[in-house]
Amino acid sequence: MRMSLYVPGTSPLHRTGARWKLAALLLCGVAVFLTTSVAVLAPAAAVALALLLSVRAPREQLVRQLRGPLLVLAAVVAVAALTESVHAALVVGLRLVVLLLSALSVTLTTRTSELQDVLELVLRPLDRAGLVNASAVALAVSLALRFIPEVFRQFQEIREAQAARGLRGSPLALVVPLVIRVLRSAEDIAAAIDARCYPPARTGDLDRHERLSGKAPG
Repeated sequence: MRMSLYVPGTSPLHRTGARWKLAALLLCGVAVFLTTSVAVLAPAAAVALALLLSVRAPREQLVRQLRGPLLVLAAVVAVAALTESVHAALVVGLRLVVLLLSALSVTLTTRTSELQDVLELVLRPLDRAGLVNASAVALAVSLALRFIPEVFRQFQEIREAQAARGLRGSPLALVVPLVIRVLRSAEDIAAAIDARCYPPARTGDLDRHERLSGKAPG
């Protein structure tokens, strides 16, 4: 079962550290909303497309990942054009294209474990302050990222199997088996994590638990 979108490769994005890619993605997300110039956003979208193509991901995977979001994007642009103006629609569309292609490029060139390590690093000050468990939060985000492509894959399998049987046009017939599959996968993953005692509890949490249970630490 493949639950990651990562595509092995040697492109410049593959060789760039995860923290730098995520920082650049964050800055890109801020920058595209600081301008309303199509003359700026259009070249930015072209650069984002060039970065995505440099990853050399399989065409089928790119089509599968972009088809749904691009349909939603087209609908958003159409609504913006009807309710506001063509210029506003172009700005909205180009902003979303830049973000979509950039985010997909980062996802395709970064292992989930690397994203998890960066998130733990960012949350470390809050962990030291006792506000969050950085390992637990990073694990939760990692699992969410892994489940997104897996849920979509299972949805495709169910839809194709039902189409082969002549079952079409029933959302309930798609949703029920999908929910059952997702819950089973979640139970299996939870059991595996629990068996490995991961993520480890923080020292402060252990000391607190021992005090509450009336046992002296050590």
